[in-house]
Amino acid sequence: MSEKLNLQESRYDRAERITWWDQSKLLNSKVLVVGAGALGNEIVKNLTMLGIGEIHVVDMDSIEHSNLARCVFFREEDEGQNKAFVLSTKASSVNPDSKVIGHPLKVQELGSAFLEGFDLVLGALDNREARLWVNAAARRLGITWIDGAIEGIQGLVRTFPPEGACYECALGEVDWQILNHRKSCALLSPEAILSGKTPTNTTTASIISGVQSQEAVKILVGRADLSALTGKTWHYLGESLLTFISEITEDEYCNAHISALEIKQEVSNPHSLRQLVQGNEDCVSIDLFDDFITIFSCKRCETTEINGLRSLLNSGLGKCSSCGDERESSTKTRFAMDDPILDKPFTEIIWPISELIYLQGSTTKAVAVRKAK
Repeated sequence: MSEKLNLQESRYDRAERITWWDQSKLLNSKVLVVGAGALGNEIVKNLTMLGIGEIHVVDMDSIEHSNLARCVFFREEDEGQNKAFVLSTKASSVNPDSKVIGHPLKVQELGSAFLEGFDLVLGALDNREARLWVNAAARRLGITWIDGAIEGIQGLVRTFPPEGACYECALGEVDWQILNHRKSCALLSPEAILSGKTPTNTTTASIISGVQSQEAVKILVGRADLSALTGKTWHYLGESLLTFISEITEDEYCNAHISALEIKQEVSNPHSLRQLVQGNEDCVSIDLFDDFITIFSCKRCETTEINGLRSLLNSGLGKCSSCGDERESSTKTRFAMDDPILDKPFTEIIWPISELIYLQGSTTKAVAVRKAK
């Protein structure tokens, strides 16, 4: 009789014995995992076993040989393939209740409006720029995100809700010096600025991802009141097994603290940015989520002008590829109605798949601008 009862048990029976657990909410949740390395592998493994209904994972990198010792889903035959593609393919077999979708590009190429509809974002990143971008995008769309980081056998986890202290608030002076240097060099460096190889191992990734996943469940089932790390950082020191929690001080002047707005309109592949203001006669400006860069033609070689969002421009574009002269450029985040860029063909602008913009007028209107893949 007991064997028959065991066969009829729910897949999630032991978890559902936790008094506040709600498996139906997990099965109907949609989560974005940014990063598919050691930490991302462990997070996706946890989420599929937990029965999260829809999991998207994004990563632009390819699998290297050293990933095999730290990433549970990767095998030798996967070397050279995209991390997000392989991870999503392999993880899909773990649990039929979880749909895992891979995006083989950097998260900025998806665009900030892509985050609309996600219940939670989990960060498994290895650089400040991407974290800063995710932080701002999640904040603008009113989405909580949980950041994880590992180095050696140390790590940390921190939860950033739509209000209160955010990732940008947590940055120190050294962080900003590094970010500003990389930002200023991005257009002029002839090669990509590498952040270097960070030492880590699989056990640390398991621990940090476990804490991230545990905190994620609390939020997804509607028990944010149980979250232990809202506006806080959990530190793990592997050498001594010391753990402690520190508060993140909210910066009242933080640039990322913009109230979330519901997306009121969607425009797919417009002929120009001018089209966005049609039907919005009181619009006085278009405000962007990211810096918009114009790199002007080389005066000597008459090269093609380049227009696009900073996060999507490759390093080295600030110099002429023919003569090496520095090309003049301009940066802006706001377009007035008489700005000539509004009439430039949209197909000539480097734009993410789905970007969030603001139409400023008597009221502020959030619009998702989607570009054909």
